[in-house]
Amino acid sequence: MPTSTRFAVAVHTLAALAVNGGKPLRSEDLARSVNTGAVVIRGLLSRLSDAGLTRSQLGAGGGALLAKPVKSIRLLDVYNAVEDTELFSLPRTPPCFDCPVGANIQQAMHLALQRARNALETELSRYTIADIVAEITRLGTSRLPQS
Repeated sequence: MPTSTRFAVAVHTLAALAVNGGKPLRSEDLARSVNTGAVVIRGLLSRLSDAGLTRSQLGAGGGALLAKPVKSIRLLDVYNAVEDTELFSLPRTPPCFDCPVGANIQQAMHLALQRARNALETELSRYTIADIVAEITRLGTSRLPQS
């Protein structure tokens, strides 16, 4: 089952805003960088704005801007802003409760799934958009032609 790309696209979007030197970017320009549709970017920007991570500048020359310093935007903040709250989805239909496995599977899995979620949240809270931008800069520098 494929996972959502919202988180990765949102981080890409925030990194693009960060490297743009405080100038607003239009959703069409962000979409070109991500290689997706502007409507996808606008949807993500709406979620990021609701979370206080981006803001909009209206009018000519307007677009999206970061609402906070990049060092204060944790990847966990981005994840929580754009992804569904449940990391692991359980089946929509309940299991057979007459079966010993079906009757107990969800409760049996609960601790392992909660620990996995905690580990993900711990790791995402360790990194910021500033860290991603620094890595982009490092990678970009390493790919420059040698003289």
